[in-house]
Amino acid sequence: MPDTPVLYSLSPEGVATLTLNNPERRNALSSPTLEALESLLGQIAGNPKVRVVVLRSHGPVFSSGHDLNELVNGDAADYTTVFEACTRVMEAIRLLPKPVIAQVQGLATAAGCQLVATCDIAVAADNAAFATPGVQIGLFCTTPGVAVARSVMPKKAMEMLLTGKPISAQEALEFGLISRIAPAEELEEQVDELARQIASASAHTLALGKAAFYQQIEMDRPSAYEFASKVMVDNLLADDAKEGISAFLEKRQPVWST
Repeated sequence: MPDTPVLYSLSPEGVATLTLNNPERRNALSSPTLEALESLLGQIAGNPKVRVVVLRSHGPVFSSGHDLNELVNGDAADYTTVFEACTRVMEAIRLLPKPVIAQVQGLATAAGCQLVATCDIAVAADNAAFATPGVQIGLFCTTPGVAVARSVMPKKAMEMLLTGKPISAQEALEFGLISRIAPAEELEEQVDELARQIASASAHTLALGKAAFYQQIEMDRPSAYEFASKVMVDNLLADDAKEGISAFLEKRQPVWST
């Protein structure tokens, strides 16, 4: 295990980059890695300089999921600790008041696939692949399935979970697991451009919009419209909405308060 399992950097534009840094172990989501991710996400949540987050990794594998060495010769309490730590990280991403982009350069399997599905946006290299292969070793990918089933159509999600067979980046795009595909040599450039575009928006508006999206998507349609209308009213009363609309009408660049 490297001294720093997750690297952190912040660009002048407010793009924070979290890099999984254990390519020798296929960037497994070991307990130290999950602990580092949870800590960094907590710091990012309260950092007004961060406007968007990019999650990437070193090496040919994005993430192989849980470290299987932690899932043998333990008891129920040991295994519960591992899965609870992973859940906290996934929920920290979903609840983070900053958009999170997964930059997937290689294979993402099991909890690594779960990590991709959890991010708000996922951009994958054209040679990336995705799988939930736990069934092949007698351990159904039940927790990865929570995130995958909320991104991928149910029957395709079940096919992935029941067979463990990898799907290509093109299939992942068609079935909703990722947002777009980039040529491998252009992946970093395209993600950087996307991140900077998002970072140019009001931080208040991004946080409000992300939170509202995940709340309304769990509601029935009438409730979602009622909730979304209230959010838009609150949004219009915020300083950044007033500034943004005024700037548009006056044909100038907005100056955000956040």
